[in-house]
Amino acid sequence: MCGIAGYIGYREAYPIVVNGLKRLEYRGYDSAGIMMYDGKKMHLSKTKGKVSDLELITEKETERKHGTIGIGHTRWATHGVPNDTNSHPHFSQSGDLVLVHNGIIENYDTIKKELISRGYTFKSDTDTEVLINLIEEVKKKENCKLGKAVQLALTQVVGAYAIAVFDITKPNEIVVARLGSPIAIGVGKDNKEFFIASDTSPFIEFTKKAIYLEDGELAIIKKDKEIKVRQIKDDKLINADIQKLQLSLEQIEKGGYEHFMLKEIHEQPRAIVDTYRGRMLPDEGVIKMAGIDDNMSKFLNADRIIIVACGTSWHAGLVGEYLFEDMARIPVEVEYASEFRYRNPIITSKDVVIAISQSGETADTLAAIKLAKSKGAFVFGVCNVVGSSIARETHAGAYTHAGPEIGVASTKAFTTQITVLSLIALKLAKEKGSLSTSAFQAYLQTMQLIPGQIEKLLEIDEHVKSIAAVYKNAKNCLYLGRGYNFPVALEGALKLKEISYIHAEGYPAAEMKHGPIALIDENMPIFVIATNKGHYEKVVSNIQEIKSRSGKIIAVVTEGDTTVKEIADHVIEIPETEEAFTPLLTTIPFQLLSYHIAVMLDKNVDQPRNLAKSVTVE
Repeated sequence: MCGIAGYIGYREAYPIVVNGLKRLEYRGYDSAGIMMYDGKKMHLSKTKGKVSDLELITEKETERKHGTIGIGHTRWATHGVPNDTNSHPHFSQSGDLVLVHNGIIENYDTIKKELISRGYTFKSDTDTEVLINLIEEVKKKENCKLGKAVQLALTQVVGAYAIAVFDITKPNEIVVARLGSPIAIGVGKDNKEFFIASDTSPFIEFTKKAIYLEDGELAIIKKDKEIKVRQIKDDKLINADIQKLQLSLEQIEKGGYEHFMLKEIHEQPRAIVDTYRGRMLPDEGVIKMAGIDDNMSKFLNADRIIIVACGTSWHAGLVGEYLFEDMARIPVEVEYASEFRYRNPIITSKDVVIAISQSGETADTLAAIKLAKSKGAFVFGVCNVVGSSIARETHAGAYTHAGPEIGVASTKAFTTQITVLSLIALKLAKEKGSLSTSAFQAYLQTMQLIPGQIEKLLEIDEHVKSIAAVYKNAKNCLYLGRGYNFPVALEGALKLKEISYIHAEGYPAAEMKHGPIALIDENMPIFVIATNKGHYEKVVSNIQEIKSRSGKIIAVVTEGDTTVKEIADHVIEIPETEEAFTPLLTTIPFQLLSYHIAVMLDKNVDQPRNLAKSVTVE
């Protein structure tokens, strides 16, 4: 959460930093701010609201826009309500130091009281202002340079952070550091310029070279000099690894779509192909995944698989539970990472832990990984972002190759995560012999059809839009599914809640009788997944129970269905496929439905209130 963008070099910094903040606004948009150094003085502009609100301020005072050094921030509030004062950047008491910060300083109150006793005063309610004043106090007390002061100050804090610090008395450098929150440094040609950002999207058009700081590392960035990276704890100099970026500018633009979410819904066929390309070879009857091949014995000899994730990734993990147990006959438990890390779970060296995260930076999932590793478990990561923290922390893993997902509400992340989990389950099943060769081959051939089927499914967009128009003013909704599609019901409800702010709940269809049926009346839309594979007759019975209580039924069915069509108020058809792969299709109508309802209600689809794309704080 929160986005950091910065620049030091020879260009005008303002447009680089502001455009960078716009690309990072999916990480936080309660407030925004920028500090520009013009060679003589620092100019601060910040405001509650979005980056566009910040631009309105700077347009009126053009002197705030000049200079070749700048740091900016777009905030997702933790300490202190969203307002102008709590917005970043924050100055130290002397006004010499300025800081932007992503994360939480957990012991800020203790530090603040100590600083107050030493004569410091505070303007904001943030932990960030406490941190910049701590750095200033250390710098004065130790009579040291900025880099050393930041290093020593950070040894005194508890929490998570990604920071960028500027000192007007050393105006040729920016110091950055990280622990638990991502930070990337773009390296310009001949070290003439450097870019700082929470991810690489703000500087992709300027350089293809980047350094990703590891946890507990600090970098001193100076014009015309090589970057020096040190470990915060022991001051050891690190040989910074410069990576070549694969991201393109085209990937992070809307490409003619009204919203990123709609673009990403329509990108799913390509994303799924990119995820299984080179791994699934139907004509040869094999699945090649290096992370699994190199660790096959870990999976085959595991007592169980534990899947840890949050949000949409947790729903994908639930689909994974069905896949692994059904195909590979391996026991699976699916855990909320946020609960797993705190309940003293029983983990042994015979367990395999699969951690799922789109961003690869989810704080709770990272903490769960570290806990599992400390207990001796083998940890396998599934994430979308190359070079992310989860990719580095896990023993092995697989990327989803979904491409950048900018919309806060995950769409292609969900389907590509299911694709990866399907490939792993099939591969393990083949190796164990729990699937026959013919069944395995049939699954591969069927999986190959999924992208084309999604393309066909996306053609019913107008039909889904017409249904959205009927139910856009609903106050509550239920989503029902069974088996493989129970997680899709949960995901469908989450999508509606996230972007339209309509209360919705997902349930196993059979559980409706154990409470939720009391809610059903003529004003309650019920979205039911009733495909012809797996428990179809049981779901039809559940639909009859809803109909007898005057509930409005919107059913997702297999093409050619006649039984449910006679009962339901609205029907959305999906192509025929194997039951195990139906979640890849049934989720599409719910994504479109949520999108259209949110647009009709004039909600901010890509940046829903109170949410951030990458949850890097607890």
